[in-house]
Amino acid sequence: MIDLRLLREDPDRVRASQRARGEDVALVDSVLSADERRRSSGLRFDELRSEQKSLGKLIPRASPQERQELLKKTGELSAAVKAAEAEQREAEEETHRLAMRLGNIVHPDVPQGGEEDFVVLETHGTIRDFGAEGFDPKDHLELGEALGAIDVERGAKVSGSRFYYLTGVGALLELALVNAAIAQATEAGFTPMLTPALVRPRAMEGTGFLGQAAENVYHLEKDDYYLVGTSEVPLAAYHMDEIVDADRLPLRYAGFSPCFRREAGTYGKDTRGIFRVHQFDKVEMFSYVDPADAENEHKRLLEWEKQWLTGLELPFQVIDVATGDLGASASRKFDCEAWIPTQGKYRELTSASNCDGFQARRLSVRMRDGKKVKALATLNGTLCAVPRTIVAILENHQQADGSVRVPEVLRPYLGGRESLEPTAK
Repeated sequence: MIDLRLLREDPDRVRASQRARGEDVALVDSVLSADERRRSSGLRFDELRSEQKSLGKLIPRASPQERQELLKKTGELSAAVKAAEAEQREAEEETHRLAMRLGNIVHPDVPQGGEEDFVVLETHGTIRDFGAEGFDPKDHLELGEALGAIDVERGAKVSGSRFYYLTGVGALLELALVNAAIAQATEAGFTPMLTPALVRPRAMEGTGFLGQAAENVYHLEKDDYYLVGTSEVPLAAYHMDEIVDADRLPLRYAGFSPCFRREAGTYGKDTRGIFRVHQFDKVEMFSYVDPADAENEHKRLLEWEKQWLTGLELPFQVIDVATGDLGASASRKFDCEAWIPTQGKYRELTSASNCDGFQARRLSVRMRDGKKVKALATLNGTLCAVPRTIVAILENHQQADGSVRVPEVLRPYLGGRESLEPTAK
């Protein structure tokens, strides 16, 4: 949720942010109107309550005749106080409901536009010329099946489309990736976390996933639980309703969890293989910081992601995501996209988002700096989304004989294997 004081002081900035996101600009005025009712009804309640208390003090000293008159006025005031309190509560709820629909304020440096209007900031690594090497690259599914690593047919038989099994070296490769990612994050000062995959509505709403992203969320209606699409959700809610002393910041967590996404609206996209699936595992970095350090922490998260992809020896580019593709919580987002040879383009592997105080206000996570208590800032960054990383590794490190070279950073976690070999037919 954005700062209501900022909304009152600079509504044009909020309108411009909504417009850049392609969201409802009129919502800004609706929130302002509701907030004005909230404040005026609050003043009315305070005035009536104060008058009620003053009358209450006069009653013991009044004469019998005066007491009757005061009691009558007290009764009338009591009814007025209850009505004012109800009006105040209704105005507060309406303000909160409307304010929760506003997206975060877009950072001024974010490029304007939709999904395709991103700006490339950096390019790393060298794209292989398979033609010069004398063979045509196979896609990750063909490679994975030959390695005995991926089984989508039985995944579909058991669970439907966009499900899969990782088998043999595929399962070992996932475990190697997860352990290597956790090792890097731990070395960088993150506390490893295994997080819940089911959360209550407030955790999901507080992180901003029940607005525009709600169509991709799995909801268990009978129990009113949500399946998380990322460990960002339980990590953001970990300190919900808490006040953190400033000298404890930054707090950094690396969460490993299963992730569940409906992938609504992607019919016909990435239907082959395991690039876009309903269930996958992921290692996610999450930071709680002083708002003054949020932009620097955003850059640090990006550097850790670049370190990870460089260690995997993958060619990739870094993009500054455009306003219309940010998601409700992020004020700015950097994606790292790895080159996928058989698609002939870069595809997203990691994201790093600066959410400023947006999630913290919604989840009531605050920091105490001296006598001052204020919202802190939260940031998140994908370190390893396993299936997509496996896709990139298999395709970029494949050899002419069908084997796949193992990046050196993963070898200690794969028993020293230097390559993954096709299984015997």
